[in-house]
Amino acid sequence: MTNYNGQFLKSAAEAGGFLKSDFKQIAVCGKSNVGKSSFINMLANNSKLARTSNTPGRTRLVNYFDFEKFILTDLPGYGFAKAPKAEIEKWQSLIEDYLLNEKNLIRVLFLVDIRHLPTKDDLQFLNYLYFYKIPFNVIATKADKLSKAEISKNLNGIAASLKIGIDNIIFVSSVKKTNRDKVTHLIDSIL
Repeated sequence: MTNYNGQFLKSAAEAGGFLKSDFKQIAVCGKSNVGKSSFINMLANNSKLARTSNTPGRTRLVNYFDFEKFILTDLPGYGFAKAPKAEIEKWQSLIEDYLLNEKNLIRVLFLVDIRHLPTKDDLQFLNYLYFYKIPFNVIATKADKLSKAEISKNLNGIAASLKIGIDNIIFVSSVKKTNRDKVTHLIDSIL
């Protein structure tokens, strides 16, 4: 299993501040409060790398992390967030600018909450990825909150909702580091 050591590089509040680098980039996307920061911390084996919060919409910038072999990009969440509408629209524009214009983006890790079926916002984001032919993998977070039977049932529901095979979803628990090795193996194969 690859051990990734992540290090914070910089944040960007607008497209002009995006990182200029020749390194390949993998972006982490998902709705607000899906567990993006916890997922990044699990991947880096460092609970303090990305700031976590119980408040939806905490990540408001594009955050870049150096993972030695690649740059991991943490994008603001979409959907419900405790922020003014104008600010939420600014984040959406920031996400779109990044996804459409980053030449070194090689994959999106699309995070969904395993406890719930994908929301309308999740499906809209999925359609966006398909429309612009952006390669992605689905990661189902917060598996520690469910029993094994519930995980299996919910994975089937998520796969059906997203119209993908169940084998195309990796479920993880940032708390228990469940399937961290599967995610690192996936990243190795992408690189």
